[in-house]
Amino acid sequence: MPSALPVGDPAPGDGSLPAASLAQLGERSFSFYVHVPYCSVRCGYCDFNTYTADELGPGASRATYAAQAVEEVRLARRVLGDRDLPVETVFLGGGTPTLLPPADLAAVLTAIDGEFGLAPGAEVTTESNPDSVTRADLEVLRAAGYTRVSFGVQSSVSHVLRVLDRTHDPERVPRVVEDARAAGFEQVSLDLIYGTPGESLADWDASLSAALACAPDHVSAYALIVEDGTALARQVRRGIMPMPDDDDLADKYVVADERLTAAGLGWYEVSNWGAPCRHNQAYWRGADWWGVGPGAHSHVGGTRWWNVKHPTAYAGRIAAGQSPAHAREVLDDETRRVERVLLEVRLRDGLALDVLDDDGRAAVAGVVADGRAVVEGDRLVLTPRGRLLADAVVRSLLT
Repeated sequence: MPSALPVGDPAPGDGSLPAASLAQLGERSFSFYVHVPYCSVRCGYCDFNTYTADELGPGASRATYAAQAVEEVRLARRVLGDRDLPVETVFLGGGTPTLLPPADLAAVLTAIDGEFGLAPGAEVTTESNPDSVTRADLEVLRAAGYTRVSFGVQSSVSHVLRVLDRTHDPERVPRVVEDARAAGFEQVSLDLIYGTPGESLADWDASLSAALACAPDHVSAYALIVEDGTALARQVRRGIMPMPDDDDLADKYVVADERLTAAGLGWYEVSNWGAPCRHNQAYWRGADWWGVGPGAHSHVGGTRWWNVKHPTAYAGRIAAGQSPAHAREVLDDETRRVERVLLEVRLRDGLALDVLDDDGRAAVAGVVADGRAVVEGDRLVLTPRGRLLADAVVRSLLT
C-alpha cells in the first residue's frame, strides 16, 4: 500500500459506481482487502501508508479502527446492491494487522461474512510480525475463520534486521510458525527481503536456510527497493548506505529460486514460491475487490478507486456517513490490456498471446530468441533469465 496516492477524478460522496461497472459484477471473483495502517516502529525502507502511535495525531485511534472498517464493509454492500457476491479471498495487510486485538480482526471478518458471505473454502489471510502475535491470538483468529497467516520475517541475520529497522528476534520465527500450525492455520507464509546494504551472499543463504527450516507453505522474496521519501533513501543520498547493486540482487534471486525450488516450493510468480496465494492471484488476473481502510485501493468492473490517505481523514468520512473514496479512474480497454501484460507475464502460467497487439506479437520471436521466454501452447512463459529481466520483457511486448 504505497503512501502516495494518484490524482484521478473526484469520487462521488456516496461511493456510487458507474452502471457499466456494476453490470460486470459476478463475471470475476470478488475479494476484500483490509488495510490496517498501524505499526509499532517505522521501518526505514518502507513507504507504505502506515503510522506509529506518535504519528497518528488526534481523531484516529487503533481502538476505534475495527468499527470504522466494519462501516466501510456495510457501505460496500449498499454500493454494490443485493447481487450475490460470495467473497473468495480476504487479505488483511498493513502496517501490522495483528497490532489490533484479535477480537477486532474477527469482527471485521464477521462483517464481511455477514454482508456478503464467504465462499466455501475461502482463503482468509492476515499479515503479522513475529513479535506482534501470540499463540492465544492465533487461536482466536483461526476460530474466527482466518485460514492463512503471512509473517514478515525479512531476514534471519541480526545486523541485516538492524539496517531494516526490524525489531523482532529472528529466533522467534520458528516458534511463531509452530504456534500458527498448532492453532490450525492451513497455510503459513514467510516474507523475505534480499539486497539490504551490508547483507552478504552468505547472510542471504542463512536467511533462506532459516526460512526453509520452518517448512513454510509459501515464501515471498523481494529485492529491496530504495523508495523516495524513506529514511533509507535519505541515508543512500547522503552516502551513509550504498544503493543496492543490481548484480548482487540478481545473484541472490538465483540462489533463492534454486533453494526454494529444491525444497519443493516452485515459483508461480516472479517473487513468489509455493502454494499460491489466491488473493494475490486475484489482483494479478484483474478480478474485483473492495479495499477497506485509509489509502486502500479497490477495483470493480473496470473502475478503480482509492481512499483518503490519513486515518484521521478516513475516520471523519466514515463518521459522517460518507464514502472514504478520494478519487477514481475508469479504465479503458487499452489500459486494461496493458495492465494484463504487465501483471500476467510475471506468472508461471504466463501471458496469453492473444492479449498482445500486432507489435507485441511481432516482438515475441525476439524475446524467445534471446532466451527470456518460451512459448507453451498459446502462452508466453518467462525463463529463469526472463524472470531476472521481467521489466525488459514487458517493455519489449508493449513498444
